[in-house]
Amino acid sequence: MHYIRLYTAVLAVLTAVHASSIPRPISCSSLLEVTVSSGVQVLTSVDVAAGALSVPSYSGGTILNSFPLCHLSGSIKYGADGLTLAANGANTLTWELYLPVTANYNGRFMVVGDSGYAGSIDTTTMMTEFNLGYAVAGSDGGHSLAETGNATYASFMTDVAQLKAWIHNSIAITTPTVRALATLYYAASPKYSYYYGCSTGGAQGYAVASLYPDLFDGIYAGSPGNWYSHLILSFLWNALHTQGNGSMSQDALNFITTKVLAACDALDGVNDNLIENPSECKFDITSLKCKSGQSATSSGTTVCLTAAQVKAAEAVYAGPKNTLTGKEIYPGFALGSEKAWLLQETTLYKEFSELILKEVVFNDSNYNISTFNFGSDVSKADSIASPLIDSINPSLSSFEARGGKLITTQGWADAYNAPTWPIEFLEQINAARLTDENSEFIQVYMVPGGGHCGPTSAYPHVPGTYDVLDSLVPWVEKGIVPTQMLSTGAIDGTNATRKLCPYPQNAKYVRGSIDDWTSYTCA
Repeated sequence: MHYIRLYTAVLAVLTAVHASSIPRPISCSSLLEVTVSSGVQVLTSVDVAAGALSVPSYSGGTILNSFPLCHLSGSIKYGADGLTLAANGANTLTWELYLPVTANYNGRFMVVGDSGYAGSIDTTTMMTEFNLGYAVAGSDGGHSLAETGNATYASFMTDVAQLKAWIHNSIAITTPTVRALATLYYAASPKYSYYYGCSTGGAQGYAVASLYPDLFDGIYAGSPGNWYSHLILSFLWNALHTQGNGSMSQDALNFITTKVLAACDALDGVNDNLIENPSECKFDITSLKCKSGQSATSSGTTVCLTAAQVKAAEAVYAGPKNTLTGKEIYPGFALGSEKAWLLQETTLYKEFSELILKEVVFNDSNYNISTFNFGSDVSKADSIASPLIDSINPSLSSFEARGGKLITTQGWADAYNAPTWPIEFLEQINAARLTDENSEFIQVYMVPGGGHCGPTSAYPHVPGTYDVLDSLVPWVEKGIVPTQMLSTGAIDGTNATRKLCPYPQNAKYVRGSIDDWTSYTCA
């Protein structure tokens, strides 16, 4: 298999410094002198004092390293097949590695994924996990940010090797090299290896579980875009149905969400401006249709929806359907997510649908995406784009057999990914299993009011930081199956905590403060 070739290629790293009999840890600076063959280069290796390395935080500030580290960076040349490491490889992947000093190292190794079109290294997540004691690495996904271009061209899409590296192969290209360097530094292999990614990173997580099942013991794959070829069709579907008279302003979207919450908030027994499980909400959008002669707005404020807006909203809820077969192309959006739809109306189809359809599916920079046929053209996306950018093989038997564990989180109010897709894929995975389904290896946690990979301004009172590793690590290392997950960090600054439950369970209120996760049970 491919990963065997990867491990073989990286043996050069170990051989160069006699890693098979390492007597003691080596210094950070010594890693710069390691001779690495097969297209791998260590470009920098620097000891960094505590608090001396600053990276951006998702909140707009910065994150510093809490303790000293060995900071490495480098590159890997990969060949035309997108995976083979070769000194004369046609393409270059860049990587970084943060190694805690031994006193602060927890013995665990982690690789973080990418977002969007990749092209840069997610040092924010790297530093966050480093400060928990992990040896952490990340890569640019196999191409540089400069190559991702803009909304009209992305050069990496015209190179099959780079395109496959983006989601399928970049983590597998990176991991053996950076893990070998960590082994040299500590004079011992990591006790456990983890992968952590969301969005495109979630897709990369499912890719490694399927294609390279021996790389990681535990995988976090949040808000996964692993059916990318159909995800972009959902962007296009939603945009086309909300143009012209079907367009809904942010005020109109807020109006819909307010009405949905009024109807369904209390279904779980708690009035908290939130729907625990939108699938249980039976709100009828046609109830908001303007009466004959009624104006949709009054003093600039939405008071009802036009017939065209109702039709547009119904299309977004339903999701794209194949006009030839009637089958679902991708799930629709949930009730209560409407505040986040503006991106679906305005930008996502331009940034993702247009590029991938033009550059990959039709190979025509002049292709008019508004002419896409949701019947006959779907098969083109399936045959051309899917093998290059999707990771939807539901058979994860090899990953399960070697004891791997996988956790996915998905926000019900995600502005990008239709929330029930991870549920549908989970059901496909369970249907494909050859072993007893009662022996879990994968869990999906749905987040009421959750956004894409965290909190959303549509629900600022909802905590959006998920303690995934507190659930995943004991599961991997001690066999303790998670029964719940803590969520903290509401962006409105409150100290609210929420309880997340493994699907199909929901958090049920028992007693106490509604903003305290201990007031709920999973049932």
